Amino acid sequence: MTLCRPRALLFDWDNTLVDTWPAIHHALEATFRAMGQVPWTYEETQDRVRASARDTFPALFGDRADEATEVFYSTYEADHLEKLIERPGAGDSMRALAAQESLYLAVVSNKKGTLLRREADHLGWTGYFGRLVGALDAARDKPAPEAVLMALEGSNQVPGPDIWFVGDTDIDMLCAVNSGCIPVLVRPNPPVPGEFGGAEPHAFYPDCAALRRAVLGM
Repeated sequence: MTLCRPRALLFDWDNTLVDTWPAIHHALEATFRAMGQVPWTYEETQDRVRASARDTFPALFGDRADEATEVFYSTYEADHLEKLIERPGAGDSMRALAAQESLYLAVVSNKKGTLLRREADHLGWTGYFGRLVGALDAARDKPAPEAVLMALEGSNQVPGPDIWFVGDTDIDMLCAVNSGCIPVLVRPNPPVPGEFGGAEPHAFYPDCAALRRAVLGM
């Protein structure tokens, strides 16, 4: 598929722009133990964590979902800024892309919005984005389209073939399809046949630097 130059790039946050697996796994491990359950392995965390706590914790912890949510976030908040690491080339890429007057950048994440914005501030990246939308900010979280529409508010942009949704997981690609945007995969490993069902990425880049070069070269 031939892609047109995007007018907007909507980015996933965790493990697309920043590496947060260690912090997420540590908080989940503490949560499972507090709930009397066997924690996931690190690999299971990477395979299974996709949706927001609001959407997943009721199935995992039943009527103790609110208690589990409190444990998870209190554990995560204790040291998430110290554990925060940008993905290769992410900071330079956001800086270069944000300098393009014709390009709108935003973030759509399933991380709680307050934590998302705290991490962006910590990295000095807040000014690169028109909006940073996280879990609980919109009526529904990814992969529902409401968070995408919120991220585009005030930008004069509407979902279409020149709005790219950039992420590293199946839920990001599904969110792109659900909201009428172009799904773009950024991660070290290319997609494999059948991995994404009906939400196949229209483009793949191994890192943010490759994405930046492609966009600026259009």
